[in-house]
Amino acid sequence: MDVLWDSSTSPMSGRDVADSLPDRAYTTVLTVLERLRRKDFVHRITQGRVHYFSAADSREAYVAQLMIDAMGAAGNRQAVLARFAESVSHDEAQALSQALRAALQDRSK
Repeated sequence: MDVLWDSSTSPMSGRDVADSLPDRAYTTVLTVLERLRRKDFVHRITQGRVHYFSAADSREAYVAQLMIDAMGAAGNRQAVLARFAESVSHDEAQALSQALRAALQDRSK
């Protein structure tokens, strides 16, 4: 996924992805890309005999989903959020505060 997220050219052919990964067999890379496609992590388009892949969503969206899933595993989501808020830097807290204000405004519309 990092190769697709970091690529300046999207979509990438399976060969391009494989060439970006040292010591990885082309067929193994294609297998992994196909599994990621079935799980909706990547999109695939085919032109002729070449498959091109792109990330289905951004790295940030993926990490946010991981955080949401982890919170779902906790019995007390509010305690998890409070602990998270204690762990962020001042700048991160400001960014989080701005994002929360924007989300609340969007929900009230």
